[in-house]
Amino acid sequence: MGPSSLNNLLLPLIVDASVVINLNASGSAAEILRAVPNPVLVVDVVTDELRTTTRSKRNDAALLARLVAEGLIAEVSIGDLRQDHFEGLVLGDNADTLDDGEAATIACAFEKGAVAVIDERKAKRICRARFTQLHVASTIDLIGLDVVAFSLGPRLHAESVFKALIDGRMRVLPEHLDWVVGLIGIERAAQCPSLPGHARARASKALLG
Repeated sequence: MGPSSLNNLLLPLIVDASVVINLNASGSAAEILRAVPNPVLVVDVVTDELRTTTRSKRNDAALLARLVAEGLIAEVSIGDLRQDHFEGLVLGDNADTLDDGEAATIACAFEKGAVAVIDERKAKRICRARFTQLHVASTIDLIGLDVVAFSLGPRLHAESVFKALIDGRMRVLPEHLDWVVGLIGIERAAQCPSLPGHARARASKALLG
């Protein structure tokens, strides 16, 4: 049984830019999404954000467009939202506001009764405080689905997570650390700068015996 909080939960998934970046970085985005039983959506604000991002050498907007063209992700418009949660998330004090992509993802998920798939700590904190009924997940919850693990097989599954960590700088929550290290192995875990320092140090120590 994998670490995903999404196992047996078939609500639509609204993915943020960081999740799209991680999926692209994994090298297995299409394979992962084909295995996911949930509808996967992205808000057009996130697509626009990816067109201007400099976080990677990949063209993440073009890769996302390909996934949309293949029917693996559906794009929805921020203009279709009827409530004002988006404005409430982008306006106000900096400590309690988010960038447009995260705000759109959360607002859309809340209005549609979907799952907000986001990785940033601040966004998760705001969700816990202001949207207590909203189900929030992370990239690991998506990639860690049992059906994804089965579809990809052990080797490709581990390779996809490792690439997302190295090339996407994927965040890993504390409760997922042991699973990630167990999947990719301590040698590769020691190479991942996006893992917490203590996890990398523990992996390095284990390698030295």
